Amino acid sequence: NEIVSRKIEEDKKRLEWRTKPQDQPHAFKSKLRMFDSDEKAPSSLTFIVQPIDFSMKGVKNWWSRYKVRKEKFMQQYIPERHQMLGNDLAAAHFLLFRRGKVMFVGQNEWMEVSEENEENIPLPNRFDPTYELESIKCDDMDLFYEGLENLRRLKKLKYLSFRNVKRFDDWGLDRVSGSEFISLEVLDITGTAVTANGLQALYRMPSLKKLITDPQSEDNHAWHLTVSMLQDIIPSLEVVNTKDV
Repeated sequence: NEIVSRKIEEDKKRLEWRTKPQDQPHAFKSKLRMFDSDEKAPSSLTFIVQPIDFSMKGVKNWWSRYKVRKEKFMQQYIPERHQMLGNDLAAAHFLLFRRGKVMFVGQNEWMEVSEENEENIPLPNRFDPTYELESIKCDDMDLFYEGLENLRRLKKLKYLSFRNVKRFDDWGLDRVSGSEFISLEVLDITGTAVTANGLQALYRMPSLKKLITDPQSEDNHAWHLTVSMLQDIIPSLEVVNTKDV
């Protein structure tokens, strides 16, 4: 028995290289180690000991995740930009740079910027009270929740479209409903991931007159029930399908 026990101990020592660095004998024990357990999602502490997948699929997945993280970071709200430009011009710069379209009060045509001229947006670089956004099209944009923070307190905004913004979901609609669009009359959420649960957030927008959505099937009771409840709260609200616009 003593010989068997000794062999087991020797085998354990030979296999120590398979354990995580922080679990090996004489390893430095960080105070953050209590947060590094196998019972939860991997943290920054566990990430460094994970094997790197250099396969073609692994590299593609890593690159895809990297681009998403980078774009989320680039779309974050920048207080200094809004302080310097004001909410309307700051939102316009943000949207035009990402192929969105805007229209200011008094204009009759959409303003947009081509890829070749993205560095030369034809707007002031300082606050100008004469520029007030009236209409916005975010159609087909790769817009994240973080980017929605750049659309806030647009007091003259009447038309807002998120058509075919695939990342726009219930959380996004909730964020928009709380962005103080006191004059918004038309909202287009066609082709988005918004569900009946998300529609409930529109009670915060009493000025809304038209909501444009995808055609909903007759058996989608939750959707129709939510629409009916919204129309009780906002009697002037009309919910129409894209095909009827």
